[in-house]
Amino acid sequence: MWEGTLRATRAIAAASVAIASILLAAGCSGGSSSSSTAAGGSGTGGSGAAANASTATSAADLGGMDALVAAAKKEGQLNAIALPRDWANYGVLMDNFTKKYGIKITDANPDGSSQDEVNAIKQLKGQGRAPDVVDVGGAFADSGDASGLWAPYKVATWDSIPAAAKVDSGDYYADYGGYIAIGYDPAKVKTPPASFKDLLSPVYKNQVAINGDPTSAGAALAAVYAAALSNGGSLDNIAPGIAYFKQLKQSGNFVPATGSAATMQSGQTPVLIWWDYLLASGVKAKMPSLKIVIPSDAAYAGYYYQAISKTAPHPAAARLWEEYLYSAEGQNGFLDGFARPIELQALITAGTVDKTANAALPPAPAGELQLPTIAQQNTAKTLVTQQWPTVKG
Repeated sequence: MWEGTLRATRAIAAASVAIASILLAAGCSGGSSSSSTAAGGSGTGGSGAAANASTATSAADLGGMDALVAAAKKEGQLNAIALPRDWANYGVLMDNFTKKYGIKITDANPDGSSQDEVNAIKQLKGQGRAPDVVDVGGAFADSGDASGLWAPYKVATWDSIPAAAKVDSGDYYADYGGYIAIGYDPAKVKTPPASFKDLLSPVYKNQVAINGDPTSAGAALAAVYAAALSNGGSLDNIAPGIAYFKQLKQSGNFVPATGSAATMQSGQTPVLIWWDYLLASGVKAKMPSLKIVIPSDAAYAGYYYQAISKTAPHPAAARLWEEYLYSAEGQNGFLDGFARPIELQALITAGTVDKTANAALPPAPAGELQLPTIAQQNTAKTLVTQQWPTVKG
């Protein structure tokens, strides 16, 4: 979930044309070309390089990519957090990073939420096990930035990230995303749902869930936003989405559990509202019969954001991780996980896109793309935090 450039007011303006070109034009030309992957090589490390890494805003500040690689290898460790291995292909990405650079990755609390990541940065500050990097929803990226948690850094492919998907300072930047979708198990769901309206039917009693609590989980907040759009709400008004889930709960259809592949396999939540790419990579891989549909009454798209902790215990490894994720190899890694990488248009233009993976993406819906600004997300998050207890009961 991203949209725009940070200004003095901290409001981010949406740039729908740029965003739509990323999400909808899976086979078009245009955009800037993507740079090559972060390459290894000779360079100098040591305590001096490590100290410089904590303030480096680009690889050039350390003397180039080779020097960054050397400094990161000397640290030998990267602390990640809340990265499930089946989430957007992160398991493969982490394994390949370690294989490429010999840097061990510790992934703390892999099933944690965006809020858990922000909390860990604050609570573990100064400790060797504190997170080096985060991958969070837009509202959480912005709130963390407002708290001064992020270190500015611009990867080598910075120009390939659309302006609407990053902040000028380099404090945070979008990485991958997709659409809110409805996933369902056809063995247990005999009436295929096609919309949020459909899910209010009594045939879905005790079947519908979202991925967590929307007061702390970005994916769950996105589900509420999508429900708002389907019920007369707008990007400025998420209240109808809260009312929708309250109605869903009162009807007995909403299951107040954190929906996941495990809860779908067990039958606890036969219907799950989640990101299309996570349903595809995290659930369908384990349940091949899973059906995935983008609701006909709400096309809500969003991206997650990367940021480096200002107090990262492994500052060079943190920066090298970002270089890797935004290289052609890293971006195609997200694509292999059915996610839409932020540099997709640049990969297509440069001829470096994985064509097979790109063709496997679920078709994007027609019509106007619904994208909130960070300011709108913050307002929505505040209201959801205040009113969600009325949904849970």
